[in-house]
Amino acid sequence: MVLIDEVAALRRRVAAWRRSGERIALVPTMGNLHTGHLTLVREARRLADRTSVSIFVNPLQFGPGEDYGAYPRTLDRDRELLEAEGTDLLFAPVVQVVYPRGQETQTRVEVPELSDLLCGASRPGHFVGVATVVCKLFNMAQPDVAVFGEKDFQQLLVIRRMVEDLCLPVQVRGLATVREPDGLAMSSRNGYLTAEERERAPALYRALCAAAARLRADMAAGEVERKGAQELAANGLRADYFSVRRASDLRPVTPQDRDLVVLAAAYLGKARLIDNLRIALNT
Repeated sequence: MVLIDEVAALRRRVAAWRRSGERIALVPTMGNLHTGHLTLVREARRLADRTSVSIFVNPLQFGPGEDYGAYPRTLDRDRELLEAEGTDLLFAPVVQVVYPRGQETQTRVEVPELSDLLCGASRPGHFVGVATVVCKLFNMAQPDVAVFGEKDFQQLLVIRRMVEDLCLPVQVRGLATVREPDGLAMSSRNGYLTAEERERAPALYRALCAAAARLRADMAAGEVERKGAQELAANGLRADYFSVRRASDLRPVTPQDRDLVVLAAAYLGKARLIDNLRIALNT
């Protein structure tokens, strides 16, 4: 595996692969890799001849008072894990490479509507930062396919909309959330949890499963949301939101909608946990 931290070197390597007629996959990450990330890498290897992984803690998607400075950076360990997976290239640029003119004057990419609700309402500007950096990474690494986890369901929809609207020649592949044995979605931020908080954390997934059962029993979405937030509070989690939405575009559900997603974000100690569950209702 080759480690590259400059755009010109990255493009030279990608150009050589393309001359050989090879298909290229990219897995964008912020590092501190876990089994969920490595599952994405394995899928990328299945989909393409060459697999690139990017590690970049993107300051543009962190708001004031968020954990940009404290976000775990474990490049040496991440590199070992990626080498063991057979990754071809690791792109790990510094901030000055991604934003050479600084963040304030950086051209930005905005996906309206999808970016302003749920996590976007709680973290203003977050998805502008996400869309901007992913667009830049796509232009830098020039993949044929990019693989993302469905745990960040709203992020996945934002990226798909961006790719469609900007006519980017990248196939976006979403992969099911990878969970711990007790149901907790794997996340780099789980490392913020104390031992006692870690025991409470699976209540988020249990609340989503209970919400799915209630929706299948024809309970109204508003009541499902209310009960879900109550269950989180009963287990010591403070709900940011607990919401039933249409899976295609995150709009509020109507009685005619059958493809739904329940999304939740909750605070537990220093961690903000997010998770979701897709529900296909019978017609």
